[in-house]
Amino acid sequence: MEAVTIQKNPMREILIDKVVINMGIGESGERHKKALILLEQLVGQKPTITYAKKTIKNFGIRRGEAIGVKVTLRGEKALKFLKDALTVKENKLKAKQIGNGEFSFGIAEHIDLPGVEYDPDIGIYGMDVCVSLRRRGYRISRRRRCKSKVGKSHRITKEETIEFLKNMGVEIE
Repeated sequence: MEAVTIQKNPMREILIDKVVINMGIGESGERHKKALILLEQLVGQKPTITYAKKTIKNFGIRRGEAIGVKVTLRGEKALKFLKDALTVKENKLKAKQIGNGEFSFGIAEHIDLPGVEYDPDIGIYGMDVCVSLRRRGYRISRRRRCKSKVGKSHRITKEETIEFLKNMGVEIE
């Protein structure tokens, strides 16, 4: 008798779409420049500057002022950084940090990342890590020609996101 192998549908496989690392500095100037250099050293990719959308006098922020930096990682770089960032959180996330096909968490100090040494010239910065998941076929919502919506049955639910994280070795509280 032949062994029956059950083939999984490759279109149902969940993949990491992107990992976005955001550092909100809250001010421009020297601290902002140091954060830009630090993020580039951490991920090996040039970050983008984020600007204030409106003026907030109490915080001393003007509209159009550079107040943060962010970078989007994809592929192997994204997976490597995500594994390092999750070790900072001791591979534990809360259920409220997880959504439909995405999850986010914060890192209080960048020096907690493995292989990063404290540099007194730069200082200590925190960051937000936002991860988007996708399935094969999500391109139909982003392509230029014949753009279409992703069907409801093809979207990633919160339960599937939790299952994906458990397969990565992340504990959900």
